[in-house]
Formats: sequence, C-alpha cells, structure tokens
Amino acid sequence: MSVAPGWYVDPADPQTRRYWDGEGWIGAPIPVDATPPAGPPEPEPEPEPATPATPATPATPATPATEPTGTSADRQTDRSAGPQPTPPSGPPATWPPGPPATWPQGAPPGQPTGGPGGTPGWGYPTWPGRPPEPRPHGLPLASFGARLTARLIDFGIVFLLNALVNGWFVWRYLEEISPVVDEFWRRAQAQDTTTDQFPAAGEQAGSLVVVILLIATSLWLAYEVPAMAANGQTFGKRVVGIKVLPVEADAPLGFGRALRRWNTLGLPTLLWYCCGLGLLLQLIDALSPLFDHPLRQALHDKRAQTVVVKVPRTPDAPANPPGETP
Repeated sequence: MSVAPGWYVDPADPQTRRYWDGEGWIGAPIPVDATPPAGPPEPEPEPEPATPATPATPATPATPATEPTGTSADRQTDRSAGPQPTPPSGPPATWPPGPPATWPQGAPPGQPTGGPGGTPGWGYPTWPGRPPEPRPHGLPLASFGARLTARLIDFGIVFLLNALVNGWFVWRYLEEISPVVDEFWRRAQAQDTTTDQFPAAGEQAGSLVVVILLIATSLWLAYEVPAMAANGQTFGKRVVGIKVLPVEADAPLGFGRALRRWNTLGLPTLLWYCCGLGLLLQLIDALSPLFDHPLRQALHDKRAQTVVVKVPRTPDAPANPPGETP
C-alpha cells in the first residue's frame, strides 16, 4: 500500500517537513511547525555552471646565481614527481626490528645472541674466547696438582699413624701368610711351572685383614674429619695453600658435611678386602675432578656440596711500621 502524496514529517529529521510524491521525497524541507503549501513545492532552480576563475599570473622568480646540477630532463622529472614523502617518525611497524642486512651471521655488537627463543638467524650464544673460570666466594679454584700433592702429604701422615698403631697387626698378618709367600718365592726362583696347590694361610689371616682395615679407616677418619669440620684444611692442604668451602657460603664445613665428604672417599677402604674393589672406587673418585666442569668437584665434593679453592698467601709484615723511617 503506497502513501498518498502530501507534506509529512521527515523521518530522517523530525524537526522538518518534506513533500512525498508517492515515490520519494522532493523539494526542500520546511520547519515542522510551519503551514505547508497546498501543493507540492516549487522545483528548485538548476545551479548555474561555475565559471573558472582566471588564475593569477605568478611572479617571475629571480634567476638563481648558479644553475643546479643535472640535466634539464632530470630536473623536469624531479618537478613532475612532486614533493617526496618523508618517512614516518616513531618505532617501526614490527618491534624489535630484525638484524640489518649488513650484519654478518651473529648478533650485532652489544646485543644478545639468539638461539632458542631468540631472533632467528642469530645463532647460539658463544663466548668470544675461552669462558672465564669461576671464582667461588671470590677465590680461584685449586688445581688438580695442588689437590693431589695435599692428598699425598695427608696419606703419608696417615701411613705413619698406621705404622704406630697397626704395626703389630700387620706383623702378625705377615706371619700368617708367610707359608704362601715362601712357596711362591721358591717357585719363582726355580722357574717351577707346576700347578700344585699353594699351602694354606694361617687361620687368623682373614680376621687380621679385617682388623687392619678397620683401624686404618678409623685413623684416617680421626685425622681428616675434625680438621675439615673446623676450618676446611688438613695439614697437607695448609702446606699447599688450598681450602674446602661449602658451595653456598664462605663458612666452616661443620662435622656433618665433613663426614659426608670423607665417607665417599674413605669408607671404600673397607672394601680393599674384596679383591681391591675399594681401591678402584677411590681411584675413580680421586681422578673425577679432571672431568668435572666448571667447579672441578670430585665425587666426594658433589655429595657434600663443597668446592676446593686456593687460599691467598698472607703478605709478610712490612719491615718498618707505617709512617716510620729506617
């Protein structure tokens, strides 16, 4: 159903009325409270075509003193191209920017290298040379040679203690196995290749071995653990100038940590009775600092969470007190 022609409130602007001719709105709007004419509005006059304004004659520019470089064709191209756009200021569309094409494989100077999670194509982080050696608590790590020298000095002291305390048991053990040793030596000198069974050792030989190993282990524990718990140094370590410290703090080890550290290296002494198994375990532990990086920890250091460092030598006192002349 079509709406009859007439003046109606303009739905697009309720403050005005417009004429509806049955198909669409025509004519100019009038105020909504004004009395509309009886018929349709008069047709609007067609706008006259605009006369183009006469352009003003531009002033003749002054002739420059020098002609710009380049040919006439180049200058004509530059003028026809119009003003060149200036690059926008501010950060680029993507941030952070990738490495420029002029950078080689690797990160730019002063920037972190890539790798997993980094900028693609920047490679893995690498040191320009050999990585710096760690300095636990500001002290340099002890060398393997210094540690070995200190251990040999301590073994010498423990051996002397065993000679005093364990000497009688060792002598009794040699008497128990003397028949076996004598027969072996006789066959070696006579180049005897017979397969006859060796004479049996004394009945107490096995018990004496256990006693000797128990005494040797106890002497080693009594020599090393209290000294390490107090100040981290045995006599051999003081001579060489090295010290054992906890990894987390520059503090004494304490008895519990010193005992855990010694157990890994000292307790296998009891297994010497089993075909030298304990000696093999101790050898592996002693050589382990050569293959540990970066703290050069032996197996007993790893168990107790300790590190061996070099102690700086205390400088000698000056010959004359400060402020005095000789």
